[in-house]
Amino acid sequence: MRKSIVTPTAVTAVPIGDLWRDLERIARVEMTSEDAAFPIENAIARKSTTGWRASSVGPQVIRLHFDEPQAIKRIQLHFVDRTAERSQEFAVFANGSDGTMREVVRQQWNFSPSGTTEELEEYALTLAGVTVLELQIDPDRSHNPADSKNYASLMSLKIA
Repeated sequence: MRKSIVTPTAVTAVPIGDLWRDLERIARVEMTSEDAAFPIENAIARKSTTGWRASSVGPQVIRLHFDEPQAIKRIQLHFVDRTAERSQEFAVFANGSDGTMREVVRQQWNFSPSGTTEELEEYALTLAGVTVLELQIDPDRSHNPADSKNYASLMSLKIA
């Protein structure tokens, strides 16, 4: 038997903020619309600023096409609306190893200028080989652009 005595060392955890991926570098983005004053870069940059906003009302899609397959362990979504009273729904989809898109998470949230103006969601996941990640946002749960009165927006989207 071979043995040795070693001095214990403290295990240091890497802060989750250091693990967020550089989406601008590793992915191509498609979206259904974009307000020129609030481009998608504002929501996917590591240090997000003013976020993204759609240029038209109604349901919107933001789709990330990764240059290489990704293992995703965390997704963080941050939405802010300080002006409208509305009920929003979003869903995240990822492609599986067989290439089909599957729903990963779906969430509804009620915004109110007098109270709940921010929604911050963080999900622990185990996704492997993801080449496409899609975020669908229905800003007022109308499910129909003709009936919608609100603009979708996203303060930040992060993955680790």
